Parts: sequence; structure tokens; C-alpha cells
Amino acid sequence: MQTTMACADSDVDLETAPLTALNVKVRTRLGLFLNPKNTVAPDWTALAEEAGFTYLEIKNFEGRRNPTAVVLDEWTARATDATVGKLLVILEKLERNDILEDLRCAIVEDVRRYREKEAERPLQVPEVDSCVPRTPDRIGLTLEDDPDGVPELFDAFICYCQSDIEFVHEMIRELEQTDCKLKLCVFDRDVLPGSCVWSITSELIEKRCKRMVVVISDEYLNSDACDFQTKFALSLCPGAQKKRLIPVLYKSMKKPFPSILRFLTVCDYTRPCTQAWFWLRLAKALALP
Repeated sequence: MQTTMACADSDVDLETAPLTALNVKVRTRLGLFLNPKNTVAPDWTALAEEAGFTYLEIKNFEGRRNPTAVVLDEWTARATDATVGKLLVILEKLERNDILEDLRCAIVEDVRRYREKEAERPLQVPEVDSCVPRTPDRIGLTLEDDPDGVPELFDAFICYCQSDIEFVHEMIRELEQTDCKLKLCVFDRDVLPGSCVWSITSELIEKRCKRMVVVISDEYLNSDACDFQTKFALSLCPGAQKKRLIPVLYKSMKKPFPSILRFLTVCDYTRPCTQAWFWLRLAKALALP
């Protein structure tokens, strides 16, 4: 499909524009088209299937007030092909020409504004380093990194917010200081200060840690760092095919459980009937090859 849409006075290329370029108004109108169950035209479930979501994931989305918006958000978080161009390809494949005709100019305008804002951002030098030779960024990230050897590796990266640190200490005692002998990456304990937080966490999650444990709490929902880490880990393993991300709930929550993790099996410490097996289940999941 040619994703440069023919709209009045516009030649905006939509191929690589991320879905985040679409504003609330366009997303709302997409929901008005796709949310209602339709016996004639494909609805949001068809969009979710084309975007790569499984049957169980789609069933989990059914109870949401705006499932189309949820699909777009989840797709953006987990896939590199979540672009406006790909969305238009899917809508054309589903023969939803009514949507394409009604929203095409609004979509083009959104992408145009997104590109203009992108162009206004100041250019940033990727690196400033007068030292030659330069030590690679991957060396010297953690306490045990050996500049002359291989980078330090871990069984799991622990995603947590500061208010949950006591539970993280308990996790260290149960998983590292017992017969489990697992090696956890705890940011405040293991990472050396002085480098960019986002680049360090990306490197650790993608290349240094086999899995990531997400400590879920009300405070977690307000953490930008936890949000970034979770979405980054999900993007590395769409559909949870390798059990890369393991949610852990250790105390009751007042807020709704994060929707982005609803399709994953939770290791729940809040249920008295499962506490006896909690650490063994978690340890075995982290020890998988």
C-alpha cells in the first residue's frame, strides 16, 4: 500500500510515523468506528488480530470501555512496526474504506504537526568524548564489571519503585542468599552512578538479564522509570513467548492492575493459599533457560 495519502494540499509520508503522532481526537473517532460490534464490517478485534495479539489477549481487552484505544496503546508499547503506515495498511486490508475516507485528512494533519514538532527539537550530539581510545558504554555499568573481561550478567532485572524497596530486600534474601543462588540486578545496589539512566536500563534489560521481574504496586503505576522499563521489556518479547517479563504482586492495590500486564500470569503474594509456593514458583521461572 502506498501510505502517502492523497489529502488536499498534502504530501505527508506516513510510512514511519509512530502511532503516538495521532492525537486524542483521531483516536476517539477511530474508537467510534471500531468499538461497536459489527456483523458486516470488521471491528477492533480484527485490528488486534492483524496487529499480532493472541486470542487470550483480545479476550482481556473486551471488558475495556475503549478497546480500540487499548489496542493502539499496547501495540505501541510492544512492537516496532506500530506506525501510522502499518495501521492504514491494516484498515485497507480489512476494507474499512469508510474510516480511511473520513479520517484521512485528520491523520495527515496530525502527522504533519508531529513532524514539525520533531523538526523543532534541538539537534543533540550523540556523544562527546575527547578520550582515545574510548571505553565502550557497556563496560563499567555495574559493580562487578571487569574492564578486561566479559560484562556482568544476571538472571533477572528487578523493576521496582523506591517505596517497594523492603520487598526487594526480601526478594534478595529469598532468591540470592538461599539454595536458589540466582543473581538479581537491583539498580540501586548494582549499577554504578554517572551514566544515563535510560541507556543503562535498556542495556541491562536487553543484553545483561535473562528476564525482568516487575514489582507491582499503586506506587509503580506513577513511576516513569518503571513504565519505561516495562514497555521496553515487552517490546523485546511480544506475546510473552519466552516468559521474559514476570509480574509480582506482593500487596493489595487500590488502583486497577496495569492493563499492559493483564495478559501475563501474575506471581501473587497477596493470596495466603499460594504464599507457601510463592518463592519456589518465582525461582523456577527465573531459572528457566
